[in-house]
Amino acid sequence: MVKKLNTITSLYKKFILLYCSAYIIFIFILNILNKNVPGKIRLVKKIFIIRHAKSDQSFFGNDFERPLNERGKADVQLMALRLMEKQDSIDALISSPAKRAKKTAELFAENLKIAGNEIIFISALYHASPEVFYEVISALPDNLINVALFSHNPGITYFANSLVPGFKLDNMPTCSIFAVQVNTNRWTEFIKAKKELLFFDYPKNS
Repeated sequence: MVKKLNTITSLYKKFILLYCSAYIIFIFILNILNKNVPGKIRLVKKIFIIRHAKSDQSFFGNDFERPLNERGKADVQLMALRLMEKQDSIDALISSPAKRAKKTAELFAENLKIAGNEIIFISALYHASPEVFYEVISALPDNLINVALFSHNPGITYFANSLVPGFKLDNMPTCSIFAVQVNTNRWTEFIKAKKELLFFDYPKNS
């Protein structure tokens, strides 16, 4: 009887060992497939860097209060449509509170069917340096996946040029969109994470 129990125990241990080995091999193969098969879900985020639309250069008041001109408003309609063709959804709009950037963000929100009161305004994005852009983005909550950020030259061009090695812009035109995929699931890793250019588009890009 004891010999029979020992045999059963030995067989049970072998079965458990075989099962665990098979499970480990299965997980290993699944990970390989997930890395190499197109269309598999990857942990990435996207940032859409947007310069404000064309402003009214005849305005001689405080620069912060400079409004968009009519061409700028029309450009927003065009670029919002192009953005929607490339990206299904945007989780958050973050903007400089300066009037021209604010209005650009509001018009994008209107076209993207996002409530205007959901736009996040950050004072530091008014004439921000690249370092400020990095700080703002690195502080975003991780539940946000696709984020559009509105700001000003020259900082926005300097920032865009710091993101993707080998891709440089002389200037980000008004209402242009510089879209980048960030290979991380944590915004705190934004600075060090690998980044890939998704697209660069602007109103006069035919």
